[in-house]
Amino acid sequence: MLRAAWFIARKDVEYILRERETILWLFIMPIVFFYFIGTITSGFSGGGPSKERLAVQVPDDAGFLADEVVRRMGAVGYEVVRTTPSEESGGDSRRLAIPEHFTRSVLAGEKTTLRFTGKEAGLGQQYDEIRVNRAAYTVLADLVATVAEGWQPNSEAFRRLESMPRALKVEVQAGGNRREIPSGFEQAIPGILVMFTLTVLLTSGTATLVAERRLGVLRRLASAPISRGSVVLGKWGGRLALGFVQIAFAMVAGTVLFGMKWGPDLPMILLVLLGWGGLCASLALLLGSVVQSEGQAVAIGVLSSNALAALGGCWWPIEITPAWMRTLAKFLPTGWAMDAVHKLINFRSGPASALPHVAALFAAALVLGWLAARRFRFQ
Repeated sequence: MLRAAWFIARKDVEYILRERETILWLFIMPIVFFYFIGTITSGFSGGGPSKERLAVQVPDDAGFLADEVVRRMGAVGYEVVRTTPSEESGGDSRRLAIPEHFTRSVLAGEKTTLRFTGKEAGLGQQYDEIRVNRAAYTVLADLVATVAEGWQPNSEAFRRLESMPRALKVEVQAGGNRREIPSGFEQAIPGILVMFTLTVLLTSGTATLVAERRLGVLRRLASAPISRGSVVLGKWGGRLALGFVQIAFAMVAGTVLFGMKWGPDLPMILLVLLGWGGLCASLALLLGSVVQSEGQAVAIGVLSSNALAALGGCWWPIEITPAWMRTLAKFLPTGWAMDAVHKLINFRSGPASALPHVAALFAAALVLGWLAARRFRFQ
């Protein structure tokens, strides 16, 4: 029985991998989606995005304090580009204007205003305000400290102050498991892996089975000296193997091309993905016995896999969604898989945290597999 099932599974995989559409969605499109989704979700956790460009208008007579402001702007995360008031900087979304005679006015105790202009709104604007104020007030604080030491305020005094040992030191360390919202490629690669495994099996895996029934291939198998159990197991195994090809390629591509780090619990991650592949294979086999045409198989496969991916947290971190979506994800297989990999990769909760998810995935795979075996038909 196992030898016959292995033969059928191997031939199924060889046949499916000859299809150009399968090659496209199995090996090319995941990389495209890794880059696209990973790029647009890079800011969900507040870490990882590239530096914002900031044009700073510095008059010729602004003095050394203007240089200090420019340096502090770079220290708080901006890519600083110095311009003069006469130069055009309309293409920059963030601009900071330093007034003329800046250093002289500040040292004379006159009220001096730095003017910041940005096109952001909401949290982005607030983040800009915090960084600009931080840079300005650290310059002011160092000026006060310089005067308190009895030094002449100048660039050399600021460098001297910076080299002095700090009386207060703050040490920061994690107080427990990491709770940062997954973002960027840490979110995109597992999410797209889960989605494409489901998509490929529910389209190519299902449509191939329907085509074999329409062309009479399954009827010929029924007349061969092979048991029904061997045929069903072989068809399920072929789709499971196809899912493993998708999972292995996505993991290797994510690691090599995008620097994905899978964390210390890789064996448990592989067990989660094994359960996910088995569930997708069972679902594909069941759907292949329900639909009537290849067109139905592809339509249902695409629509259902995209809906499950969106609601289960494959496209974006489920942690940023409303409460009703987070609750719904707990009842979806995509939600089980994504929650498990988040706990293992992002939150470092340990292998035991994913055991309920593994149990749910394997149980669902068994139930769906049993239903698929009962509904399997040769014509």
